[in-house]
Amino acid sequence: MAQCRLLLFLAAFFSIFGLLHASAGDADPVYRACVDQCEKTGCVGDKCSQHCNFTSGGSPIDGPWYLQEPLYLRWKQWDCLSDCRYHCMLSREEERKKLGLKPVKYHGKWPFQRVNGIQEPVSVALSALNLAVQFHGWVSFFILVNYKLPFRPNKKPYYEYTGLWHIYAIFSLNSWFWSAVFHSRDVDLTEKLDYSSAVALLGFSLILAVLRVFNVRDEAARVMAAAPILAFVTTHILYLNCYQLDYGWNMKVCMSMGMLQLVLWAVWAGVTRHPSRWKLWVVVIGGGLATLLELYDFPPYRGFVDAHALWHATTIPLTCLWWSFVRDDSEFRTTTLIKKAK
Repeated sequence: MAQCRLLLFLAAFFSIFGLLHASAGDADPVYRACVDQCEKTGCVGDKCSQHCNFTSGGSPIDGPWYLQEPLYLRWKQWDCLSDCRYHCMLSREEERKKLGLKPVKYHGKWPFQRVNGIQEPVSVALSALNLAVQFHGWVSFFILVNYKLPFRPNKKPYYEYTGLWHIYAIFSLNSWFWSAVFHSRDVDLTEKLDYSSAVALLGFSLILAVLRVFNVRDEAARVMAAAPILAFVTTHILYLNCYQLDYGWNMKVCMSMGMLQLVLWAVWAGVTRHPSRWKLWVVVIGGGLATLLELYDFPPYRGFVDAHALWHATTIPLTCLWWSFVRDDSEFRTTTLIKKAK
């Protein structure tokens, strides 16, 4: 009897502990009861989930084996539980709105409206647009360096940072691709890929800032400068993927790397005589202000546009201006080096 009481006490304790760490929405008893009922009936009011007629593997619960759920419905891994949570969330938010209450988070997420199975359609569209802008900037830089600017006698570009900017472009394209995928469907795999690619991009951006600001051209010196940052970023990515996906710690790491490189570029823009330094100032100030959107979190307007989506929107013009500076920098350095060679 004593063991049974101990087990009951531990179960109650951990249940209360879990509720304390849950979001306000998924801790709501009305929401929880709705989800439990939906899993049994497959319906929330007059809205029924077709996924409740299939197992997690896509096989029908009642019916022949060949009546599989279509692949275009299965690839995003929506199942009965996730559908029930979504419809109960919307139902509960409607009730809260009638009572004059503000929206709350459910399972760590604001209540977004899905469109064709896409969780955050505005963020997906803006991530895809950022991807396109990054690709355009990279291609324009590639054409400028390889087809418009003169080469050294050894057939290599005069601009010493050409290879680094190409690597930066690849990291950027990878990051925005996984951002679009993650906002389309938030599962464990897409979340880790999105976070890891963002950390990798910030880490390499910091390396690039250090090398360009301090004009590090010697290969050995570049390796020595990049090695500590590369080691830290690699360790952090392994920590997120293999030990614990700590959102708070990851935010601190990303904000620290982001702000550090903004400070480096700002100081350099203040002391250099670069003809396009004003573009740096706009990117630094705009990037700093845009970062506030990541800190100031608010519910999505009409279920679609939240602070993070607005941050995605601000990065589009900043990216255009950033690649414009990179092209100007390549022209400036090439002209300077040619004059010195004469």
